[in-house]
This record gives sequence, structure tokens and C-alpha cells, in this order.
Amino acid sequence: MFEIKARGSTVGREVLGGITTFMALSYILFVQVGLLGSKGAGMPDGGVLMALCISSAAACVLMGVLANYPIALAPGMGENFVFVAFAAAMGSWFAGYEGWQFALAITAIAGAIFLLLSFTGFRANVLSAIPDALKSGIAAGIGLLIARVGVDNSNLAAGMGAGALGGFYDNPAAWVALIGLAVTLALLAFRVRGAILLGILVATGFALYLGETQWRFPFAVPGGVGATAGGFAHGLRGLGAALTGGHAVELLVFVAILLMMDLFDTVGTLVGVASQAGLMRDGKLPKAQRALAADAAGTVIGGCLGSSTVTSYVESVTGVQAGARTGLAAIVTGGLLLLAMFCGPLIAMVMGEFEVGGRDVFPTIAAALIIVGAMMLRAVRQLDWDDPTEYLPAFLTVILMPLTFSIADGIAAGFIAYAFAKLVSGRPRQCPALGYVFAVLFVLRYAIGAMG
Repeated sequence: MFEIKARGSTVGREVLGGITTFMALSYILFVQVGLLGSKGAGMPDGGVLMALCISSAAACVLMGVLANYPIALAPGMGENFVFVAFAAAMGSWFAGYEGWQFALAITAIAGAIFLLLSFTGFRANVLSAIPDALKSGIAAGIGLLIARVGVDNSNLAAGMGAGALGGFYDNPAAWVALIGLAVTLALLAFRVRGAILLGILVATGFALYLGETQWRFPFAVPGGVGATAGGFAHGLRGLGAALTGGHAVELLVFVAILLMMDLFDTVGTLVGVASQAGLMRDGKLPKAQRALAADAAGTVIGGCLGSSTVTSYVESVTGVQAGARTGLAAIVTGGLLLLAMFCGPLIAMVMGEFEVGGRDVFPTIAAALIIVGAMMLRAVRQLDWDDPTEYLPAFLTVILMPLTFSIADGIAAGFIAYAFAKLVSGRPRQCPALGYVFAVLFVLRYAIGAMG
């Protein structure tokens, strides 16, 4: 069924590869609950964890069965921040609704659109229509935003601002973050699989030693997905009122951003991991439509249950390096993600907050956020640094995301600047037609906002 012998692998290698991939991506269990849960976007922690595990496991199984690729799926880190931004923006639309309820509804709808488009050439056409400079700028900008959230949760800036090391003497959050960062950096330098997860666990152990978080038995029967699924249904009912209540442009922009980000993440990861595994054929990816369908189905399931966009994970390359070549590895990873539902108390222990200056921070996951953000920043090396019509719009996208704490504003600035730069430089054809469409939509969004 999985062509294991034909691809030069064994069942043992596939199982080991699936376990390795799970170790590499399992940090998302802690980060997801921190960002979307009660201490983040306001969703029930148990529901977030269950939705993550169920939707990711389902997507992994579909990837293994339909496409037979050793590629695991889970909620994307960048998409998590988009989700939180959406929830915050939509939180004040109507009384009786929470922003995250609308965000779940939009996520599921976008996933359904992804699923329909997976069987056409539209997704590939859209991906090629977005300027390469903005692709790089968006990835790097989200990376900087993620890193800024990591620094904020580490309280490192407060310690450094005090001069010398004085600010660290009574700064346990900074010490926990530094321990996690140092351990993760060392493990990454030695190419240890699961380095980010191990860094989180070591930081948690140090927090336990300091008495900043409390030990608890790490396993329990999961629950709470009914509340998040009910929130999705409630948000879906409210979308009709949002469309007729003057928010149609915002909803269109949000769906477009999700479509674009999922395109970038999925196609890039599929090509990258498949190339590493030797599965490309004449520069093309066989069964690409099935792989895209598995990705989209995971997003639909996740949105309905209470999760952000599910996408293919580049950490799957660690499983490939361990020998995985078939979909059996993805199914093994999916099974482990399903078992992770029973680790709710462990996640609560890791996510113990530190009170700093009247606000709560979570230094145990700070290192993970900083390092993932740094990894995403690598996209800027692909920019044409000799052409200001390329690098300046990308730079605006990169710098405005962390400064405004808004992914949408960074993307809007990039599209508007890119379209303008190509027009005034006499090179209008270098900006795809879809780029001009997005630029006009963003201008309309700000114009409507300025009018009231």
C-alpha cells in the first residue's frame, strides 16, 4: 500500500521517521494553547488542544493514505498569529460574539475554498501571481512578529535596559527564557532532533525549580472541544450580519490573506520535503492535488472544531533525514498527535505564567518563538537588493508587522507600495494583475476605515 520497498525504506525506518517528525513539531502543542487559549485569544484551553490534535491527526492520515508522502501537518505558526490578529480585529464587531468565533468560521470557510481549489490549477496560479519580493517579505515579517512576541514573553528587554546585568538579578522570567534559549541553541548547533521541544521542557524544569510553576500529573482525559466547536457554529451564524454590517471588505481581505499564506506554506513545504526525500519527478510533485486536498481538509476540520489553519510542516524533513519515505511515517505522526490530547495537564504546567509589571508572560515558550521567528527571517536573502522597487515594498512589509503588531497592515503596505513602485517606475507589467487587485482592496479598506 505504501510502496515501502519500492522507495528503498523499511517499516522500522518509517516508524522512526514518524516519531522523529512528531518530536520536531510537538512544540506547537504548547505554543498553540498559549496563543489561542484562555491566556491568548480567549478560547477554552482543552478545546484548543483537542481541536489541534484531532485536525492534525486527520490531516496526517489523509496525507499518508491519499498522497503517500512522509509529510506531517499541524496548525502553522504564522497562521496562528494571523488568527489571533483576526480575533482581535473582529472582537468588537457585535455584542454577544467573541472575535475567535468569527475567526474560526473564516478559517473553516477558507479551508473549504482551499479544498475546492485543490483540484484545479487555481492555487498554483495564485501562488505564481504574487510577487516573489512580497512572498519573502511576508514570511520574514511574520517571523519578526513571532520573535517580538517571544522577546516580550522572555522579559529580556527589561533586563538589558537596566544596564549591565542588574536587570536580571530579580528577573526570573528572563532567566527561564535564557536557559531555554541557550539549551535550544546548543541542541540546534549539534543538530539534535526535537531541539525546540527539549528547550521548552528544560525551561519548564527550571521554572519548577524556581517555584514559578507548579508540578502536576501530566496526563488526563481530554475535554472541551464542544465549547470551541459551538463557538465556531455561533461565529458562522454571525458572519451573515458581518457581511451586511459594513465588514464585507475586511472579511474578503482576511480570507485572501489565509488563502495566500496557506498557499505559500503548503506548496513550499511540499516541494522542499519531497525534494529532500527524492520524490520529485522531472521537477514536478506527483499526487500534488491529493496532498493539497489533505492540507485543506485538515483546515476545514480544525476550523469546525476550534483550531487555526492546518498546514504542511517543514519539520517533516527531520523524519525524512531519519529515513522516512512514505505516508506511513505521516500516519505514525498523526497517531502520536492524537495521543497528545491526553497531555493537557503537562501543557498547563509548561504554560504557567510569570507576573511581570502587572502583566503575565510565558518565558518557557519564549525561546521557541524567537528561534522559529529567526528561521522565518531567512526569506529575505531571496530579495533583489539592487532593485528598490523590489526590496523597499518587502522591507515595509517586514518592518511594519512587528511595529504595528498587525500582519494585515504589513501585507497591505507591501502590496500598495509594490503596485505604486512598479507604476511610477514605468514597469507596470512586473506587478501581476492580482497584485493590483490586492493593492486596490487594501486602499479601499483604509479609505472605508477613515470614513468611519
